[in-house]
Amino acid sequence: MSVRYLLDTNTASYAIKGNYPRVRARLARLAISDVGISTVTEAELRFGAERLLSAARMRVAIAEFLEPIRVLAWDSPAAEQYAYLRTALERSGTPVGNMDLMIAAHALAIKAVLVTHDRVFRHVKSLRIEDWT
Repeated sequence: MSVRYLLDTNTASYAIKGNYPRVRARLARLAISDVGISTVTEAELRFGAERLLSAARMRVAIAEFLEPIRVLAWDSPAAEQYAYLRTALERSGTPVGNMDLMIAAHALAIKAVLVTHDRVFRHVKSLRIEDWT
């Protein structure tokens, strides 16, 4: 079964921290099989946790969040999308950060809606986006 919604790092973080109740409410209404994150997002979450003084507590919260969520490997179709997107965006003078671009490419490769609060993704015209905040 394919993932319908790929959560960006900020959306996953909001769900973990609970600082946007609407994100958790929306997740609760969905089948967990419809939701996933990229390994790129997992890396960003884990990096963010390590930078905190309360890293141990945040590691636990992330592990609990990830337990039921499908974590999708960043693969060749995502790499192919990344190359195309990065080239197109650079040529248009609208570069996007590499990690964000990898997540956008992953969403395109699996034909998922990217759930994000980050406006930078609007530069990727072919990307379907939802903001659950």
